[in-house]
Amino acid sequence: MHKQLNPVYRLNQFDIMRRKILDISCLHCKSRVHTIFKGSNIEEEEELNRVKSCSLYKKGQYIFTENAYPLGLYCINQGKVKLATMGNNGKEQILRLSKDGDILGYRSLLSEERYHCSAIAMEDCSICFVPKDMLFKMLHENSKISIELLKLLASNLRQAEEQIISMAQKNVRERVAEALLFFKATYGLDSESNALNINFNREEIADFVGTSTESAIRLLAEFNNDGIIKLEGKKIIIVDLKKLIKTADLFS
Repeated sequence: MHKQLNPVYRLNQFDIMRRKILDISCLHCKSRVHTIFKGSNIEEEEELNRVKSCSLYKKGQYIFTENAYPLGLYCINQGKVKLATMGNNGKEQILRLSKDGDILGYRSLLSEERYHCSAIAMEDCSICFVPKDMLFKMLHENSKISIELLKLLASNLRQAEEQIISMAQKNVRERVAEALLFFKATYGLDSESNALNINFNREEIADFVGTSTESAIRLLAEFNNDGIIKLEGKKIIIVDLKKLIKTADLFS
């Protein structure tokens, strides 16, 4: 039995209508080299370009919603997206973070199941949609694309296992430090300020770590006082990377 959706997770008609349709060519897409489609040939690229559609999603908009049926694959041309589920207590749990070149919704599409989470734009994003029939045609005809998808599934499984171990064996302080390192690895740092290239609010950091907002705020303040990071509004600047790694207990 599927759990009932929270009202904010329902994708309404107004949300769909206010998307801006974009003209993005697969042949000139800079993010394609980071996707599973990097092994496609010119004929496949041209066919993919004909059948896919691209849209602009504003910050906070839903790309797809939990418990909906997948109709195709989403590919991030540009932007940051979080995959999250709503718990029975009404608290959001962030499962994964995505960026330019990442694909979304493939696990549910392959398993022919409903989406187990929602995909939400964390900033204005340009995202392309590839119909299910086109994706399976490419997987059937091009083994390079199939292998890339298998590698992606294996990588995500490893990350999920690491997250389970972290939740089970590390305290909240270590998990917050590890989360900051993960944000750095995923989105990088601003070259000038050394700040994380993503502005999370404190509640989102807590949702990712699996703790209360109050605990996340307290620990970030402690890191700031200890000279590990520097807080400037929503910006988090990495001051002492070695100390942050030690706090996360990654190499003990």
